[in-house]
Amino acid sequence: MMRDGLRAILEKEGLNVVGEASSGRESLALARSLQPAVVIMDVSMPDLNGIDATRQLIARVPAPRSSDSR
Repeated sequence: MMRDGLRAILEKEGLNVVGEASSGRESLALARSLQPAVVIMDVSMPDLNGIDATRQLIARVPAPRSSDSR
């Protein structure tokens, strides 16, 4: 229910939600395949908490390329 509400708020603001995960391990797999520009992580996810998942994400997934034309 929380993910649905957050998704609705983000989409209302014009952001494109490209994926949702129900566990920390799933979030890592999705981030690798989708390579999103922004990740919002729940710190209390099952299987791998959001803090540890974020640490692994930063270490394993390449940083998104900037669209800044400077």
